[in-house]
This record gives sequence, structure tokens and C-alpha cells, in this order.
Amino acid sequence: MPMMTPAIQQAIAEFNPHPNDVILASFPKTGTTWLKSLLFSIINYSSRDSLVKNNPHALIPFLENDVYGESSKPISIMSNDTTRIFNTHIPYQLLGKNIESSGCRVVYITRNPKDTLNSLWHFVNKWEMTNVAPWGMEEAVEKFCHGIVPDGPYYEHVLGYRIASFENPDKVFFVTYEELRKDTVTHVKRLAEFLSCPFADDDKKVEEIVKSCSFEVLSSHEVNKCDDLQAWFPVSNKSFFRQGTMGDHKKYLSEEAIEKIDALTKEKFHKCGFIYGI
Repeated sequence: MPMMTPAIQQAIAEFNPHPNDVILASFPKTGTTWLKSLLFSIINYSSRDSLVKNNPHALIPFLENDVYGESSKPISIMSNDTTRIFNTHIPYQLLGKNIESSGCRVVYITRNPKDTLNSLWHFVNKWEMTNVAPWGMEEAVEKFCHGIVPDGPYYEHVLGYRIASFENPDKVFFVTYEELRKDTVTHVKRLAEFLSCPFADDDKKVEEIVKSCSFEVLSSHEVNKCDDLQAWFPVSNKSFFRQGTMGDHKKYLSEEAIEKIDALTKEKFHKCGFIYGI
């Protein structure tokens, strides 16, 4: 988005991660809020109750807004032995050099393109700035297919981090929203191992994290049901919790739109060997 461009440029120019930092990277509306809660709980297990009174976005700063935007706050100066967590929607093609030079770890989540578009469409229409002129679904499909949506082309965004995960699997963890939903326990264990957390083999602790970070539990907290606006964007806390389901796009996308997106998915993903999204 044009209004975020200066902050994104500043982040690319100035962000120097510590070796122990963790970057949660994602395209918008692919499971970011949920994964924030999981990562926070894994890394800060003893403080996971903070999620009861804090929206996940308040606990993990958004790099291009909280750290470098107009609402930015100073990055906490901690030793290189301390794990900091940041979130970003910046493509790997732009942020990769910062990441590679630091040796920090990246966790990337992606989601079925049709569900991503559907969730993005609902989310954009909750922005205060869209109250006058709602974003139509037909226009949203066209924009999505041409890569003219917040944070740029979806397919290139996903492939950038997927390729990085193949080239450097010890530093880039790639997971799909669908995998995480279908077997959350297994993937939380994998995440804990990737992040070198000592409780990785403690099934009870893993199950506690999975339960406390479930959509049902998180969405029931008062802080996530309120109309309070995020400091970095004109959208309320409750807007981050709509349904969290898979396949909801079928209620909103026409058959023609689904066929169009599926054809693009085959061209962009399947031809690269990533059989996903259909």
C-alpha cells in the first residue's frame, strides 16, 4: 500500500536482526494473528497468559508499522542472546539480505489463495477508510489476480519464502495454514524444535499452547472482541477474528472466479512443483 511504502523502505534499509531474532513472515490474511499467538506462547511459555489481556498484535510488533511506521516505537535493545519476535509482510525478495546476513530464523505461513483473497476482501471492507466505498468482490478478484493488493503479488510472495526454506531449511520454516489447522499439535512441536525451545517433547505443554491459542479461546477474550483500533492501522481488534475456517471462499466467490484463480494457481505454483491451492 502506498501509505506504507516509506516505512517498508526504511525497514529494508535499516533493520538489522539479531542472530536470535525470530521473524514471522506472511502475506496478509493467511493466519498471521494465530501464528503470532503460537510463536509468542512457544518462545515465552511462562508468559503465555499475556494473550488473555493483549491482542496478539500488541505482543509481537509489526516491523513496517510498529517499528518503522508513523506509530513506530523504539526497538528494545537486548543482548544477542535474547529472542525478539517481529512480524512482517515484506517479501523475501526485498528483505532477504537483511535476514541472511543476520542468521536469524524465519517462520512463514501461507494459505489457500482463494481463502486468502476472501479473508482479505472481508478485512479490507472493515477498514474505516472503506466505509464510503466498499470493495466489491469482482474487483477484488481482478486485483488479486494482477497482484494489485496490499503487500503486492500473493504468488511471488509465497514462492520467495518457499524457495528460501528449501535453500536454508535450518533458518526458514515454511508451513501452510491448512497443515497447521489439520494437525496443530505436530506442527507446534516442529516449531518448538525449530526454535530450539526446551519443552518440544513435553506433550502436555504443547497441548496447553494449542488449546490456549485456538480460535475459539482467543476470540473469546474481551480484548479481541472490542472495537479498540490498532495504533498502526484503522481496524479494530475484533476484525482479526472472523471465522478462521478453511473453504469459506465457496460462499463468496463465483464459479468463474474460482476457475480463474485455480488456473493462475496452476500457472504460478504447480509449474514450480508446489502442488497447492486447488
